[in-house]
Amino acid sequence: MAVIEITEAGDERVRDYFQLTDVALRRKLEPEHGLYIAESEKVIRRALAAGHRPRSYLMGRRWLTDLADLVEQADADGVPVYVGSDEVIEQMTGFHLHRGALASMHRPVLPAYTELLAGSGRSRIAVLEDLVEHTNVGAIFRSAAALGVDAVLVTPRCADPLYRRSIRVSMGTVFQVPWTRIEPWPDGIEALRAAGYTVAGMTLADDAVTLDELVAQDHSRLALVFGTEGHGLTARADQLLDLRVTIPMAGGVDSLNVAASSAVAFYATR
Repeated sequence: MAVIEITEAGDERVRDYFQLTDVALRRKLEPEHGLYIAESEKVIRRALAAGHRPRSYLMGRRWLTDLADLVEQADADGVPVYVGSDEVIEQMTGFHLHRGALASMHRPVLPAYTELLAGSGRSRIAVLEDLVEHTNVGAIFRSAAALGVDAVLVTPRCADPLYRRSIRVSMGTVFQVPWTRIEPWPDGIEALRAAGYTVAGMTLADDAVTLDELVAQDHSRLALVFGTEGHGLTARADQLLDLRVTIPMAGGVDSLNVAASSAVAFYATR
């Protein structure tokens, strides 16, 4: 399939890329239509390496050379590659595309969380409970990949790891770390425990042990649970935990951002 020139921002052939603002994306592509948007060469290549299938590409003409191998493969697979001027693409998407390319990707089918827990060698997992900020979700995935976390579970109300901003902040590591949704929640804590995990929630509770004390206990399988920004863990989840864990603070600071605290916890328990 030849490269297709787009000269009008309203061309229906590129509807997947219309107004990729936060609100518009939540309404039209992600996740109910089975698609997500990958932005930048690095992210697209990591998605492809993970076996994800592109539906189409959109890029500025100058990127046809830099991404020649992707264009060649798209041609062989019958995947359209749309090109346009910076002005047309900005009018179409609602932002200036300066990372090379966009891809409309088919969402993979997520495994059941019990299937993911059954995987061998997964001694340390993270659970994200009801996080609302896509940037925090993306940052946590990046830390999980960098610090050797084996898998991530997200609760039903947690922000989507395959949302464009989550993917971008994660630098595409959402494609590297195995993940799925755990539902129902917090009843899933019992399944974690049945799979041999000690379930430890990060909290400011007075009866929490320190992160150093958790590490000293040397649990063979550990599930670290992180609560939503601001309010922390839900009361129901808190009641089901095996342990409550806190990061000691100094300087009059009471807590860290959830993405920062996850990085600290991942590093300490590596």
